[in-house]
Formats: sequence, structure tokens, C-alpha cells
Amino acid sequence: MSQQLSTRVADTLHKRFLNLYEGRTPLPEEILATSLETLRSIGLSNAKTRYVHNVARFAIEEGLDHQQLDKMENEAVIAYLTRIKGVGRWTAEMMLMFALGREDVFAVDDLGIQNAMIGLYKLDREDKRSFREELLRISQKWSPWRTYACLHLWHWKDNTPVAKEPPPATAKSAARLKKPAADPAKSAPARKPKKTTAVPRKAAPARKQKKPAAAPKKTRPASRKPAAARKKSASRKK
Repeated sequence: MSQQLSTRVADTLHKRFLNLYEGRTPLPEEILATSLETLRSIGLSNAKTRYVHNVARFAIEEGLDHQQLDKMENEAVIAYLTRIKGVGRWTAEMMLMFALGREDVFAVDDLGIQNAMIGLYKLDREDKRSFREELLRISQKWSPWRTYACLHLWHWKDNTPVAKEPPPATAKSAARLKKPAADPAKSAPARKPKKTTAVPRKAAPARKQKKPAAAPKKTRPASRKPAAARKKSASRKK
């Protein structure tokens, strides 16, 4: 039912299928009693609706009992299930993995596993035969746990980092980096000079000029002679 579908779509179809039977796994007889139109109404293609009936009819006529299948080897189970029209090797391998719990199954034809191994091992798929042989050769290293290797490959494929749009802040930064640098002379608007009111400076007060110092008055030197001597000299002159 999930062949060639994404995991999300396959899960949606499976839930719709179970809802036809009140959320439980139906018996083969109940599936055969469900019309093809009803099966198509949940999103199955015309071919898959017939294949679902084929599996239910085979389960009734030939048997799909777990106890019977558990006794068979992997390749024997694949050969047994592919007798049903619409069931191929990939479908049988999925049943081995998820219904019977076999631990050494490698789904070489699964597109998801192929894409994962191309990404990890840088393989070329142009030559399909050589590509398939290379996948099988690599998978031998993982035996007897190849089922777990498939699970890891599916998980790696679904969780490989991809380029996403950066958050808003980063997006703005990236946009700025992509823009060519603008000419500042053209892009920057001319700044107008600020209007300022000139405040006149007060004139410094005139300094008072100092008056020149007055010249000292000339005085006659005092006579060194005593008054008595001066009188004697005066009398002699007479």
C-alpha cells in the first residue's frame, strides 16, 4: 500500500484504511467485503485497490500465518509472497523487516536507500547493473545486521540538512551584503549647516595706564663741616 509513496502519504493512507474498520486491523474476509470504490475513496489507485484484494484472497486460500512464515528462510519468504499479483520483491522485503522482524534484510531496490548511499558513497547510477552490484557489495559489510543499516540510511536521508531560508535577521544582513556599496557622495544627503546666533563679545575694558613716577627733587648736599668751622672760615675771608 505504501510502495512508491512518501512516508507521510503512506501513513495517511494507512490511517484512512484502518478507519474503514473502526481503527483496527481487518480480517481478510472483511477486506474482500470492502468494495473497490470504497478503497479508492481513501486515496488508493485502481491498481492498488485490486492488489489489496489479491493479498486478502491469498491469505484465505494459501495462508499468511506468521508461524508458517517464521519457519522459512528470507529468500523462501520472498518467493512465496511474490506469487501474489501486485506483490514484488520490495514489498516482501518490507514484510520481512517490519512484520517478521528479520535483521539481515537489505532492500537494494528501495529508492530512499539508493539515494542515501549515493550521497554517502558518491556513487554513479547511470549503469544500473553496476550500480546495483556496488550497493550489494557495500551492504555485505553490514551483514548480519543489514536491516538496521537500512533504518539508518532512511533516517539519514530524511534528516540530511538542506539549505533553508535564513531567519529574518540573517536574511536582512544577507540582503545588505548583496547590495553594491553606494557612493556616499550621491546617497548621503547634504547636511545643512546649523543656524547659530552670534553672540557679540564684550570688549575688554581698557587698562588704566600707570602714571610715571615723579622725579626726585634735587637737594643740596649738606656741608660736612661743622657750623663752628664754617664761622672761622668766614672771618678769615674778611
